[in-house]
Amino acid sequence: DAVRPTSFALMLIAHLADLHLGYRAYHRVNARGVNAREADVAEAFREAIDATVRLEPDLVLIAGDVFHTVRPSNGAIADAFRQLSSLTARLPGVPVVLIAGNHDSPRSTDTGNILQLFREIPGLHVVTEEAQRVRLEELDASVLCLPHNALARQEEIDLAPDPEVGTNVLMLHGTVAGDAVEGKIRYVSEYGGVAVLDSAIAPERWDYVALGHYHIATELAPNMWYSGGIERTSTNIWAETGPKGFVSYDTDRGAGRFHPVATRTVVDLERISARGRTAQEVDAAIAASVESIPDGTAGKIVRLVVEDIPRHVVRELDHRRVREYKAEALHFHLDARPPQVRRIVGSGAPMRRQTLREQVEGFLSRHWAPSSDAIDRDRLVALARHYLDEVGEVGE
Repeated sequence: DAVRPTSFALMLIAHLADLHLGYRAYHRVNARGVNAREADVAEAFREAIDATVRLEPDLVLIAGDVFHTVRPSNGAIADAFRQLSSLTARLPGVPVVLIAGNHDSPRSTDTGNILQLFREIPGLHVVTEEAQRVRLEELDASVLCLPHNALARQEEIDLAPDPEVGTNVLMLHGTVAGDAVEGKIRYVSEYGGVAVLDSAIAPERWDYVALGHYHIATELAPNMWYSGGIERTSTNIWAETGPKGFVSYDTDRGAGRFHPVATRTVVDLERISARGRTAQEVDAAIAASVESIPDGTAGKIVRLVVEDIPRHVVRELDHRRVREYKAEALHFHLDARPPQVRRIVGSGAPMRRQTLREQVEGFLSRHWAPSSDAIDRDRLVALARHYLDEVGEVGE
C-alpha cells in the first residue's frame, strides 16, 4: 500500500497558499483610502490569479489562510469572491479545491467560517472543518483535504491514498516536522500551525502533497512543496528573503516550478554598530546606508538596525532626517538597540551580564514547568526568541 500508484493520469497542478487577504500594516492608505499593505496583497492575488490562468492547469489547489483574520473586511471578502469567480470562469471545467488555514478558522464552530461563502462559486470545492476526500471524477483524481481544524482536533486521520483513482493528492495546512524538514525550514514564519510528521505523510505514496502555512516556497520532497505566501505578511517579514509567488507541479515530469509574483520592495539594510561613535558619526553611517538603496526609499519598506547605541546617543541623532526617511518610504524602521550591559563581579574581574533573551531562554528551558502537555516547550522558546528579536535587546 505504500507504493505510489503507477497508473495516475498526467496533469498540471497549480498550488497557491497563504494569501492573507485583508492583511493591514503601517497605517498608510492609497488614493482610494485602502490600507496600502492590504492593497498590495490584493494586487498580488490578482497577479497570481492571472498567472494561474495563463498556465492552463488541470487542477488548482489553495492550501489555506485565504484571509488574514477570521473576520475579514467586507472589501476583502468581496474582492476574494470576485477573483475566485474570475478564476473558475476563465478556467472552465478546471476544479479548484480550497481548504481553511489557522488564520481563517474560528476557534468556535458556532462562529461559522467565511470560506463557506465560496461554495456558491461553481467548480470551487471548499473544506473548512473535517478531513475530507474530494473526488474529482473528471480527472480520475482525489484530493485528501486536511484543513487546520481537522489537524487541531488531534484525532487520528487515515492518511492513505484512494486506491480507486489514478491520481492522489494530499493537501494540508500545518507545520511539517521530521527528517524531510531538517535544514530546509529556516525559521518559524507563522505560529499556530499543527505539527504533522513527514513519516505520517509519506510523500512517496502520493502523486503530490500541497502544503500551506510556511511562507517561503520550499521543496521538502520532489513531490511535496510549501508554495509560500504571495506577499510578506508574516510576523517577521525581514526573515522572508527571496521572491513571493506560487508553485506548479507537473505529474508527468514529477517536478515542481516556482512562479514569482511582483510585490512591494522590502529592504533590510546591513546592520550598523554605534560602539565608540558620536551621534554625528552614527548619523553619517545611517545616511550612507540609506543612500545605498537603489532608486531610494520611496514607497519601500525599510529597516536599519543600529546596534550598541546608548540612549543618550539616540536622543542626539538627527531625527528630522529620520522623519524624512519615514515620510518618503512606505515604512522606515530605525531599530536602535542598546549595548549589552556589563558588570564587575566581586573578584574585580569583568563579566558579561546575561541579556534578557538569555534570561528568558534559561527560565523557559530549565526552570519553568508547562501547565499542560499540549504546550510545546521548544516552540514556546522559539516564540520568545522571535518577539525579542522584533524589539531588540533591552538594557537596564
